[in-house]
Amino acid sequence: MTDLGAAYGRLSANVRGALWMLASAVTFTLMTSLIKYLGDDYSPALQTFYRQAAGMIVLLPLILRDPAGSFRTTRPGILLFRSLAGTLGMILAFWAYQEMPLAEANALSFTRTLWIVPLAIFVLDEKIGPWRLGATIVGFLGVLIMLQPSIANAVGWPAAAALASAALFAMTVTGMKMMTRDHTVTVLMVWSAVLGLVLSIPLAVLEWRWPAPVDLALLAAMGVLGIATQACYIKGMALGDAAAMAPIDYTRLVFAILFGLVLFNEVPNWITMLGALIVIVSTLVITLRELHFKQKPPPVRTE
Repeated sequence: MTDLGAAYGRLSANVRGALWMLASAVTFTLMTSLIKYLGDDYSPALQTFYRQAAGMIVLLPLILRDPAGSFRTTRPGILLFRSLAGTLGMILAFWAYQEMPLAEANALSFTRTLWIVPLAIFVLDEKIGPWRLGATIVGFLGVLIMLQPSIANAVGWPAAAALASAALFAMTVTGMKMMTRDHTVTVLMVWSAVLGLVLSIPLAVLEWRWPAPVDLALLAAMGVLGIATQACYIKGMALGDAAAMAPIDYTRLVFAILFGLVLFNEVPNWITMLGALIVIVSTLVITLRELHFKQKPPPVRTE
């Protein structure tokens, strides 16, 4: 474990962020699989409430250990905006995952990358190099290729919900990157959990139903996976540049194909697989390039 930790410490910030983003992709796909499985009995708003409630329970010991520190902030307005956008985006995304194949819903969600890059430039004042910009564009082209076989079925209200959700999540990601400059990951997660739970209550009450014991366990697992996804994602975004981390998030598209095939018998065709391959390549290019420059020794000065 010591050697592993030392090797991790020698990696660049962007590579370490990429590893956290990969962990986020796995937990996210597990969560969306549960969303789809429970979709026949629990509405998106109700699922959002139970997901937030379970996440709140997980974070409660952390909050009780240091209540003042868990809520310490100088910019509550941004935190409130993130929670409003995130809660609405979550409800819309849950509906899209319930109504569409996992791969297609994931593909549409990646349109948020188109918003993250300009937001990173104008809001975060980050410098976007050609490799990062190119990886983002190429990855998005791969997503478009994946949509081609089923574009006729994707243009409807679920697809519109997925696109709207992507735009809202792009805003939350940018706000999160701003807040990580002077806020800890714990503070961001606590505020998101508390405000998200409060904001999800009104719509959940309108469609309320008590879950069966097995469903309650699955809903709780969905909430825990949501917290794990958020923690890994925030850690990744805090370590790396927003535009550099965006292509890494594409890997959950690959996991969505695998889970959709195994759990829901959603068989992708060769065009979908081609798009997935382009996404993988774009992610590997930026990650391996970061590794190359981290391991490359500095030039020797001869003068």
